[in-house]
Amino acid sequence: MNRRQRNVTVVKLPGRRGPRDDRASPTPERMRRAGRDFERGVTGQITMRDSPFERAFARNVITQEQYSAGQKYRHHWYHAGLCDRIGSLDPNRIFAPDLALFSGMARTETQVFHRQRYREAAEAIGKIGSHVLEWTVCREVSLDQVGYSLGWSGRAQAYAAALERMRAALDALCKLWGIGG
Repeated sequence: MNRRQRNVTVVKLPGRRGPRDDRASPTPERMRRAGRDFERGVTGQITMRDSPFERAFARNVITQEQYSAGQKYRHHWYHAGLCDRIGSLDPNRIFAPDLALFSGMARTETQVFHRQRYREAAEAIGKIGSHVLEWTVCREVSLDQVGYSLGWSGRAQAYAAALERMRAALDALCKLWGIGG
């Protein structure tokens, strides 16, 4: 029962800490696309901050209170189970409705709680405000694209209209949740 042993030579590349860093680091193209909208932590961890909401905060377009309200709104939206599912095509699967998915009903009491908070917030900010926040803050669609969906045709006008609606909705959420002064 002799086992054959192999000698493995580990080559340390300059600037790399190990195989995990190689796997988890963004590509150079991704970093170039993000521009200056990322943070590098003390341990070398890179956090991308290039969603429209993060960019607005980094460029001081929205205040810290508005940013906190938007994060809370996204938190309730995500934990309410309202985000799209991440899935892939399985050719061996039978394409039939699954009755165990409850057809949109909340599965847990936690989801019920977050859906109630999300509905309260959406009611407080109105239909247009909830549309703008859901698409910019939660789904990370650019502000000019949201402005186009509001009916504006020029890029600058669409961006400005969506930004103004986002600020107004975030102010309403700050007032609802008692964030800020």
